[in-house]
Amino acid sequence: MRRPVLCVLSSLLALVLAAADAAAQTAARPNIILIVADDLGYGELGSYGQTIIQTPHLDALAAQGIRFTQFYAGSTVCAPSRSVLMTGQHVGHTRVRGNAGSENYASQTLAATDVTVARVLQQAGYATALIGKWGLGETGSEGEPNRHGFDDFYGFINQAHAHNHYPDFLWRNREKIALANVVAPVGTTPGAGYATRRVQYAGDLFFDEARAFIQRSKDRPFFLELALTVPHANNERARALGDGQEVPDYGPYASKDWPAPLKGQAAMITRMDRKIGELIARLKQLGIDDRTLVIFTSDNGPHKEGGGAFDPEFFNANGPFSGIKRSLTDGGIRVPFLARWPGKIKAGRTSAQVGYFGDMMATLCELAGATRPPAALDSLSLVPTLVGQGTQASHEYLYWEFYEGGFSQAVLLGGRWKGIRLKSPAAAMQLFDLAGDASETADLAGGQPDLVRRIEAIMRDAHVDNAYWKWPAAAPTTP
Repeated sequence: MRRPVLCVLSSLLALVLAAADAAAQTAARPNIILIVADDLGYGELGSYGQTIIQTPHLDALAAQGIRFTQFYAGSTVCAPSRSVLMTGQHVGHTRVRGNAGSENYASQTLAATDVTVARVLQQAGYATALIGKWGLGETGSEGEPNRHGFDDFYGFINQAHAHNHYPDFLWRNREKIALANVVAPVGTTPGAGYATRRVQYAGDLFFDEARAFIQRSKDRPFFLELALTVPHANNERARALGDGQEVPDYGPYASKDWPAPLKGQAAMITRMDRKIGELIARLKQLGIDDRTLVIFTSDNGPHKEGGGAFDPEFFNANGPFSGIKRSLTDGGIRVPFLARWPGKIKAGRTSAQVGYFGDMMATLCELAGATRPPAALDSLSLVPTLVGQGTQASHEYLYWEFYEGGFSQAVLLGGRWKGIRLKSPAAAMQLFDLAGDASETADLAGGQPDLVRRIEAIMRDAHVDNAYWKWPAAAPTTP
C-alpha cells in the first residue's frame, strides 16, 4: 500500500526539482536594458573625459561596471547603425545601409526574413519592448517593430518624425497616440511661431514608459531597448531658428554665457543622465538590480546640426578623435559603451577590447541562453570580457560603408590599422595606425603596400549587394 504514496511523493519531488531548476535558469538569465543615445559623442560623458557637461549617474554606472575604450557603432548615421544592432551583421551585410529619406523608404526597411536580436530573445522567453526611436520600417510594413520581436513598442516609428522632441503624436504598437503638444509652422524670427504649446517632452515620456514596462515585467526575464532621441537636433528648428536643441529647461546651464543651442545640448545630456539614474534607482526599489544588465551606448558620433551657433568642439564632443557624425574616422563611429551588472561585472573596470554594435546579437543571445541564434552573423560574444571569465574572441576586422556623397568604406584591421577610402572604390586608400595616431592625421598608405592590398581585399569581400545597396556599377571589383 506504500507504493502509491511513494509514487506521489516521487512525482511531487520531481515537480519541485523541475520548478527549482526553472527558477535557477530564470535567475541565471539577466534582465537586459540596452540604452542607446542619439548622436552622443565619445567625449560627452564625464567617464570619457568630459569636463563641462554634468553626467554623474552615467559616470557612476561606469564606476560600478565596465567602460570600453574601443567600441564602435554600426555606422556613422542612424538607420544603418540600428540595423547592425538589430541583426548582428555589419553594414556590408545588414539590410539597411543608409538613411534613405522619404523618397525610397523601402531601402530603410527590415524584411520579414531578417532575424533581430529582439526576436531571438523573445523566442527564448523574454518579455521585449522597444521604447523610443525605431526608423527601420513604417507601421503596416514588414519592418515595423512588432513584427521583429518586440512585444511592445512606444515611440517614433519614423526617424524624421523623431527629430521633433515635442511631437504631436507617438505610436503605441500600431496605434497613433495624440499628445498635447501643438506644433505650429516654423517662423523666421527666433522664438516666434514655433511649437506654440510644448507640454509633453518625448524623452520624459520614454522614461515613464520604461518604468511601466519594467514594473509589469519584473517577475520574468525582460529585454528593453530604450532608444532615446537625445541629443539629436530638431533639424527643422535648427535651420529656421538657429536652435535645434530642444529641452524643457536649461537646468544647471541656464545662467551660462553660451549660445542657446549649446545650453540645450548640455541640458539634454544632463537631463538624460538624471533620468537614467532614476531608472537604476527603480531597479533597486524593485529588488531586481542584481539581476539586470544595463548597457549604455550611442548610435554614432556627435552631430553639428544644432544651429548656426552650435559647435561640438565647444564640448570636445568627439574626445581625442577626428571627425563627427557622417565621418568614417573614429570621431564618427567610436562611441561610449558602458555596462553594469552588480555581482557579475566587476566594478571599476576599463577594457580596450574591440567591439561594435553587431556584437550585441551574440552577447545577448549567450546571456539569454538562446539556443537558436541566426546564422550568417558578423557577431562575437563579449560575455568573457564583461564577466571576466573564459577566452574572449576578437574580430579580424570591422567594416563600414557609407553612401552619402558617394560610396565610402572603412576597415579596422586587428584593432589597430584603419583603412579609409572616400567617395569611390577607385579612390586612393588612406591608412592610419591608431596605436600612435588616434586622430588619424598621418596617412601611412605609401609605406605599407601589403596592408593596403589586404584592406582593399577586405573591402571587396565584406560588401555583398542587396536589392537597394549595391557596389557602384562603374567601380572595379577585381584586384
